[in-house]
Amino acid sequence: MSPDARGLEQANVPTRLDDLPLRFWVMAIATGVGAGLGAILMMKILRTVQHWAFSYGHGQFSAGVSHVSDQRLVLMLALGGLVTGVGLWCIRRFLGDTGGEPTEVVWTQSGRLSLIHTLLSGALSEITVGFGGSIGREAAPQRFGAAVASFLGVHLGLGHSHRYILIACGAGAGLAAVYNAPLAGALFATEIYLGTVSLPLILPALLTSAVATAVARLGLPASTAYHVPAMAHFNLSLLGFSVVLGPAIGLASAGYIELIGWANDHRPQYRLLWIVPLPVFIGLGIIAIRYPLLLGNGIDLAQFAFTGRGALSIFAILALLKPLVTSATLLSGASGGLFTPTMSFGAALGAFLGRAWTLCWPGPSDASYALIAAAAMMAAAMEAPMTGVVFVIELTGRGLDTIVPILIAVVGATFTARHLNLRSIYSARLGPDLPAQDERGHSRPSLPLS
Repeated sequence: MSPDARGLEQANVPTRLDDLPLRFWVMAIATGVGAGLGAILMMKILRTVQHWAFSYGHGQFSAGVSHVSDQRLVLMLALGGLVTGVGLWCIRRFLGDTGGEPTEVVWTQSGRLSLIHTLLSGALSEITVGFGGSIGREAAPQRFGAAVASFLGVHLGLGHSHRYILIACGAGAGLAAVYNAPLAGALFATEIYLGTVSLPLILPALLTSAVATAVARLGLPASTAYHVPAMAHFNLSLLGFSVVLGPAIGLASAGYIELIGWANDHRPQYRLLWIVPLPVFIGLGIIAIRYPLLLGNGIDLAQFAFTGRGALSIFAILALLKPLVTSATLLSGASGGLFTPTMSFGAALGAFLGRAWTLCWPGPSDASYALIAAAAMMAAAMEAPMTGVVFVIELTGRGLDTIVPILIAVVGATFTARHLNLRSIYSARLGPDLPAQDERGHSRPSLPLS
């Protein structure tokens, strides 16, 4: 593949396993250990804030939020906005820039990631989510894994192109560790960060993600993130649903990406950093009085959609509001991920559309519709179909019974989104200065293979 439209110079990536030196593999193992420990630390921070702010000891976050008074709920969100704003301002004021997002560092093969800066900003990100900010918890472990790789690569003299491969592997390892999804984490590193899945790239990504997941299991649950009941096997109603659903999810995904991009481009700067989050988070608190499932990274919302217990109108409202509160959180300046918010948006939308579909063509009344839509939304929004499918399967432990409808919906959604929007949720967050596509139409800069 050719360089991107900015004409940035990129070193060749290895095309054979022999091109990767022994010390690279040693650093990959060390990166996995660092990413796993980082995931444990970040989740401890998140849980501590959640349990203190909403006075609960165990169970779902949304249940803890529902049990506090309306006044305490809004007060804790206001405190979260205040802490987020002051923390962001202090980090920018005293530590400066990180050297860029991990995606931008890898795609442009320029810059490095500060380990201390990443650790502090990651802790602040988890605090923001702990207080109820509608943004993903995975960004901090992902960035920390990438920063560990950057630190090792720079200080141990790893070659230029090998260093950026290691950063991609570290990012995938952090994601794998926090969600107990090693295969999906490896695909995330190669398909999204490196733009291709080849033997010399997938093997170190698999190794790093496996090590990180094993280390994280020492302090985090080893179970699946979602508990999804048994689903129906393949049937014609579900197949018809997936055919129609794909383009609909692709259209929703394109609009969602544009919303995320707009929110990112209008984030506050300088003194506004410690002012804007407060009113935004107060607004989130007021909305959460009626819809507590909207708070946090969205894992409880997706779980609710997978159970299918809500009314049709509830799923419609949640599917409409989740992308709005997530973009509002981004607009406030808060830092975090988009993985789980995107998945929960797709699951809620799928639960709504599936319930409506069964009124026209009776089919299974289970999690199949939400699961298919979640996979399709993930694949289309990330522009990574393999990663989206594998993530949903690993996170739920389900999906193989309905793999054919899932794949059909994923193809339709990704194809539609790709023709409506040339960005993904990751490239949309890099701002207008980084081009949305290269001269061959790729939505992200890709490392050349020769």
